[in-house]
This record gives sequence, C-alpha cells and structure tokens, in this order.
Amino acid sequence: MINEIKQDAQERMAKSVDSLAVAFAKIRTGRAHPSLLDGIKVSYYGSETPLAQVANISTDDARTLSIRAWEKNLVPEIEKAILKSELGLNPSTAGEVIRIPLPPLTEETRKGFIRQARQEAENARIAVRNIRRDAMADLKELEKEKEISEDDERRGQDDVQKLTDRYIAEVDKALAVKEGDLMEI
Repeated sequence: MINEIKQDAQERMAKSVDSLAVAFAKIRTGRAHPSLLDGIKVSYYGSETPLAQVANISTDDARTLSIRAWEKNLVPEIEKAILKSELGLNPSTAGEVIRIPLPPLTEETRKGFIRQARQEAENARIAVRNIRRDAMADLKELEKEKEISEDDERRGQDDVQKLTDRYIAEVDKALAVKEGDLMEI
C-alpha cells in the first residue's frame, strides 16, 4: 500500500522533470540544435504534422539549421510554419533547402531566456511539491482508516520527502546547466 503510493509519486515526479527537459529544449541557446524546431507543426495534406516527420533537420554549423523537405511542395508550408512560430527565426530558402540562421543572443535576450528557464524550473518544482502533497494526503488517509500504523505513515512521509528533495535537486541541476548554456558566448 505504502510502496504503491511512493512508486506512483516517483513516476509522476520523474514525468515532471522530463517535461522540464522538453520545455528547456524549446528555449534556444546561442547554438543551433534541431530540437529547437520540435514544437513546429506543418500543414501536410490537411493535417498538422510535426516538422521532423516531413523533413530532415540538421545543423550546418554552430549557428545555422538546415531543413530538407521530403516533398518539394512542402517547402513554402515549412517556411510559413517557422515564421508563425514564436521563435523569432527567419528562414531563407535556396531551392529545396531551407536554412535558418540563428541570430546571436544579445545580453537582453539572454536575460529574458534565463527568466523563462527559471519560470519553467519553478513550475516543475511546484508540480513536484503538489505530487508530494497528494502522496502525503494518501498516507494520512490510510492511517485515518487504520490500514497502516502511525509509524508506517511517518516512515512513508519521510520517504516521500526524500523523493521530493531528490527531484527538486534534479530540477535545480537542470536549471544550472541551462543557465550556463545561455550565458556561454
């Protein structure tokens, strides 16, 4: 019973940290990386399809992404989708290849991205704490219904707190890495 609650809390906390990694991938650093375009969807025969499923995305150099559409008629659609995205990127097309030069980050944009990264990290911390609260409430409920002893409840709460501390430390570590990437020139 207690182990199931701890297992559930651990799985949910791990998912929160994973979603933080996805959110961090969308915040661009000074380097070109194909994951920057993960959230972009292209209109492909009437349905919204992820860009990675209709084109090959690669890096030409540290500041340029290159996209090769699998079908030539998709090039204008991909261009439109990139312009509509809120990434602030300006694609340039040369035949079948779309190149996206990443502008260098100014001090102001770096600080804005760091603010955004800190907000994402705080949201992840809040999610982890909410999961802890739910697990603690479940343990209290079990103890109230006399399904577990007070000592078992206390041990369970200590274990859930240790899980919480571990996952919040992971969030802090991921934030420190992302801030380091953003401040790197």
